[in-house]
Amino acid sequence: MDQVIQSYVADRQFMGTALVAHGDQVILSKGYGSADLEWDIPNTPTAKFRLGSVTKQFTAASILLLQERGKLNIQDPVKKYMPDAPAAWDKVTIFHLLTHTSGIPSFTGFPDYRKLEPFAKTPAELVALFRDKPLEFEPGEKWNYSNSGYVLLGYLIEKITGDTYEKFVRENIFTPLNMKDSGYDSNTAIIRHRAQGYVSGPNGFEHAGFINMTIPHAAGALYSTTEDLLKWEQGLFGGKVVQPASLEKMTTPFKSNYAFGLEVRTVGGHKVIQHGGGIEGFNTQLAYYPEDKLTVVVLANVNGGAPGEIAGKLAAIVHGETVKLQSERKEITLDPKVLSRYVGAYQMAGGPIMLITLEGNQLMSKLGNQAAIAIYPESENMFFPKVVDAELEFSADAGQLTLHQNGRDMTAKRLDEAAARKAEQAAAAVAKRVKEQTAAPGSEAALRKLIEGVRSGNPDYDMMSSGLANVTRQQLPQLQSTLKQMGALKSVTFKGVGPAGPDIYQIQFENGALEYRIWLAPDGKIEGAGVRPVQ
Repeated sequence: MDQVIQSYVADRQFMGTALVAHGDQVILSKGYGSADLEWDIPNTPTAKFRLGSVTKQFTAASILLLQERGKLNIQDPVKKYMPDAPAAWDKVTIFHLLTHTSGIPSFTGFPDYRKLEPFAKTPAELVALFRDKPLEFEPGEKWNYSNSGYVLLGYLIEKITGDTYEKFVRENIFTPLNMKDSGYDSNTAIIRHRAQGYVSGPNGFEHAGFINMTIPHAAGALYSTTEDLLKWEQGLFGGKVVQPASLEKMTTPFKSNYAFGLEVRTVGGHKVIQHGGGIEGFNTQLAYYPEDKLTVVVLANVNGGAPGEIAGKLAAIVHGETVKLQSERKEITLDPKVLSRYVGAYQMAGGPIMLITLEGNQLMSKLGNQAAIAIYPESENMFFPKVVDAELEFSADAGQLTLHQNGRDMTAKRLDEAAARKAEQAAAAVAKRVKEQTAAPGSEAALRKLIEGVRSGNPDYDMMSSGLANVTRQQLPQLQSTLKQMGALKSVTFKGVGPAGPDIYQIQFENGALEYRIWLAPDGKIEGAGVRPVQ
């Protein structure tokens, strides 16, 4: 286990703490890297980390405690406790908030969100950010992760109890479970043994950006240690927090493998109840395998996906599975004739195309709009990239490939030669535009038409790929509201081509500016589009 974690430390992907326990028996509990790089203070199991969205399970448990005490019912409409709620929320229940099926858009995805992060807000002011936004879909109809829903749950806890969310969680969960090193994080309080948060920059680790801890609230504002989180898992699944019937509700998925503040799925034949978290400077993973009472906690004070990967590998080791480290993968040499067998286009099930090309004697893989990466053979049919922890396995007849990553196996069927040639030509055109930094013909006109269509509430879905059209239909009310608030369009300025091929434009509106990234397909349709505030 230590070797697994040290491999991520050596690659500068991880600093933090990790704990693995079988029931009450702690197998591993150790710190890695620094809690404070400037003072060279090492991470230890007592270091406190911001949890990000691991907070959500504590919020969910708090709601269930209130239900057990007769203070609410999870099937109640939000309006029962918030009479001034907008009419659009008439059918939104507490259950919908818990399961991310309310349709309330996540305020952390709003174009102006980054501008809000530095400033303190009350729960009521947070709710005001999204209360008048149109729903993305009918409550209960679909699943879409929403931090707004969990902020609203925290707001309801405060309205119903008359206490702060921080006080309720402390008095009803942390204190009874003797979680003395857990709490609601603060930008002003002196919190002993709190780790500093970092990001990876071009010259090494850098301080993460600032966020006022009133912003994440019940969706992501708690801090804890690996040892305290073990107490939490033992308490929650040991009947010390909520009643068995409540725990059953909390761990029963509704849509998209999501229950109440917890994801429930099967990985490698083992049921796992887990959640990850991410906030400025910190990423976290907390997993519990109920069949063998296995707890795995990985807390990082540097942003990145390492905690989830590490947690999966640590659990695999406990379950007797073979875990291969990136450093253990040995590259072999294959005849170019063997490599050429795999060249082609492969359609991921319900997803993007993976393009396999051969440049000299180097096999390359390009998934959808991502940049192409080199893949290296470790056997005749198994390949691995060096920039991400994954494997590509080709079938004996090269009719399909399987992507093994994060404990999941995703299969892609090989397309015919005509479809492959089309995908290759599109990729070559993208590479040429990236090199020359020239916009795709017609991308500005397509972007202008997209913006005006969304603003009017009548976008031309025929000009979009099916995936983009589906997303736009779901998010149209929120997108339309945002563009209306921005005011009239003043100018469109081409800024360049991103590494994966999107044309990047800065759009100046009457009331601010947005950055749009747009991918244009060879047939002129908009394959993908993204928007964010101008940094």
